[in-house]
Amino acid sequence: MSTFSAFYTAWSDQLQQLLRQLCSAPKPPTTQDHLHHLNHLVNKVLSHYAEYYRVKAAAAERDVLDIFAAPWASAFEKSLHWIAGWRPTTVFHLVYTESSILFESHIVDILRGVRTGDLGDLSPTQFRRVSELQCETVKEENAITDELSEWQHSVSDLMEATTDVDKMIERLVIVVRKADDLRLRTLKRVVELLTPQQAVEFLIAAVELQQGIREWGMNQDRECNY
Repeated sequence: MSTFSAFYTAWSDQLQQLLRQLCSAPKPPTTQDHLHHLNHLVNKVLSHYAEYYRVKAAAAERDVLDIFAAPWASAFEKSLHWIAGWRPTTVFHLVYTESSILFESHIVDILRGVRTGDLGDLSPTQFRRVSELQCETVKEENAITDELSEWQHSVSDLMEATTDVDKMIERLVIVVRKADDLRLRTLKRVVELLTPQQAVEFLIAAVELQQGIREWGMNQDRECNY
């Protein structure tokens, strides 16, 4: 097992512990202490993701091809990867899906003018800002995809004796770094648009999706190996 694989296993276990804390947090918050607690949990989760990308960046510097191979991930997880990780715009689909589910479950209360304060109760301003951020993220995502395509097209240069392979690998490291920066930045910016309660609910959905995909993929891999 590689150093990063060992780190990822431990990191995922810690993420599961954070998920339990998010799920047990008071929702909706009814006191200032509750609000402080929710903000504290949100910051803990974001710091946990930031630590993941910090360690991943160092691992990519050592062996970026191993990062692409992702031996710590299941085959199903790898099939969903965009440049060695999740696609940043997935965040917006998650927000819209969770908001729609909660909105429908509270439709009677909402029609009566009762505010639920959860993800199903996003304001028009929040929807507008999420939509604007989505457009910005799509542009950045496409630009990074184009950079990877250019790198892939340059692989034919490896046949030439004058090609500097180290520089080619350095370019790939930069592409991964940009992709990971966009992933983390998108996560943080979406959270900034939400209330503490909404941010906790969003992070619960995000972690459950990530952990659910991982668990299902690992189970499939074990069945295929029998």
